[in-house]
Amino acid sequence: MVQALQFARGRLSRAAQRLRGKPDTTLSLSAALAAFMPPPTELSPTAPAAPAFHAETGNRPASATEPPTHRYRAIWLSDIHLGTPGCQATYLLDFLKHNESDVLYLVGDIIDGWQLRRGWYWPQSHNDVVQKLLRKARKGTEVIYVPGNHDEVARQFDGMAFGDITVREDAIHVTATGRRLWVVHGDLFDGVVQHARWLAYLGDSLYTMILALNRHFNRIRTRLGFEYWSISQFLKHQVKNAVSYINSFEHAMVDEARRRGCDGVVCGHIHKAEIREVDGQLYCNDGDWVESLSALVETMEGELKIVYWTTLLDPPEPVGRRRRRATEMAL
Repeated sequence: MVQALQFARGRLSRAAQRLRGKPDTTLSLSAALAAFMPPPTELSPTAPAAPAFHAETGNRPASATEPPTHRYRAIWLSDIHLGTPGCQATYLLDFLKHNESDVLYLVGDIIDGWQLRRGWYWPQSHNDVVQKLLRKARKGTEVIYVPGNHDEVARQFDGMAFGDITVREDAIHVTATGRRLWVVHGDLFDGVVQHARWLAYLGDSLYTMILALNRHFNRIRTRLGFEYWSISQFLKHQVKNAVSYINSFEHAMVDEARRRGCDGVVCGHIHKAEIREVDGQLYCNDGDWVESLSALVETMEGELKIVYWTTLLDPPEPVGRRRRRATEMAL
């Protein structure tokens, strides 16, 4: 165990040096993943699971000046898009700090391989997100990574573990009330991604431009004391064709969940957080971390809720202090 941690720290140190140096535009997504994770090991079906937190312990005790940490049975996150300027890593880090769970599902598009192939972008805050996820896994949270279309290179590692994070093509989650939920990113049910790849890339480029405008807009809102608000999400929900596409996507997802003998589905992909009944099946979308800043959570009693994290509980650290802390952790 000590040797594994030393190996991981060495990888993190070398990755930090690379990211602070000259950008490497030829670095592949699989190489980026390998920079942060130890060599994969086959999962053993008989291997004991990492110790989970007890439901009876409740929230962790917080100091008088620190906001409380919420405790959930499960948390679903997707469409983080690390490696893009649109990723709201600061808000996500704040969310991860103040929310714990027995199981954490990463439901695809965690790292944006499409954008990284166009040009290297990886600030310290994106490093911090990866380190935070690995740290949660080491401390007992069961972390399950279900890749999406932007990080599809990770699908080749189905059934393997990286730094205590399990990679799965899809997963089945059983709630405290006994409902079976099929967990999948959802891109395989997107006709544009599957049959018109060029159109998906074009749409992604236009979407990136809107997110850049959205980022500058919200920087001004923050200075004026307002909460985060997404221009791109507002525009998308006003376009009738987009609304029709979302409805078709939801029906396709619940139909497949029913065929698999499940009571509902949890997915991401379309960046629209929602919980509702569709054709008698439970449809849950956990949203994203470039527009809605949302997550799906299951309480200890089995209730499913959408949590929006549009306000920071902790102010971001100064860049110099954050870099020193990351370097100390890597040594």
